[in-house]
Amino acid sequence: MSSAFTFMSSPVGTLTLVARGDRLAAVLWEAERENRVRLGELHRDDHHPMLFETARQLGEYFDGTRQRFELPLDFAGTEFQRQVWAALLTIPFGQTRSYSDIARQIGNPGAVRAVGAANGRNPISIIAPCHRVIGACGSLTGFAGGLPAKQYLLALEGRQSLALDL
Repeated sequence: MSSAFTFMSSPVGTLTLVARGDRLAAVLWEAERENRVRLGELHRDDHHPMLFETARQLGEYFDGTRQRFELPLDFAGTEFQRQVWAALLTIPFGQTRSYSDIARQIGNPGAVRAVGAANGRNPISIIAPCHRVIGACGSLTGFAGGLPAKQYLLALEGRQSLALDL
């Protein structure tokens, strides 16, 4: 099955929105690392209903009027990755968790590094808020969209006091 995509301008750069059928499959960054997310064949569709709704809800998020997304998601990954991504969806707006918090939440406290790797492959950025996962000491760590984008998203959610860990 091919996937539809469109582009969306945002305060963190141009985002690529991808739908598989009637579900959101990806929100990708402007400077996306090749093969970070595997999607198969894509075709552009600027009028796809799921992509239109995703852009609308993301616009509300960036405007500060939306704290929770209501979109059907299509996560494609391993069972472990899907567990991590499901845990991301439980992090409330304006809060953060550490990689070890997520590892404990999914019942695998020794898998901190694997949680970090799965977090880095999250295909549905912002919606599944991988930007809300930080280092154990409270520092900002790696992020597919770049640390300035992570810092922007956390500041948008009221977490401005976090420091970049460069």
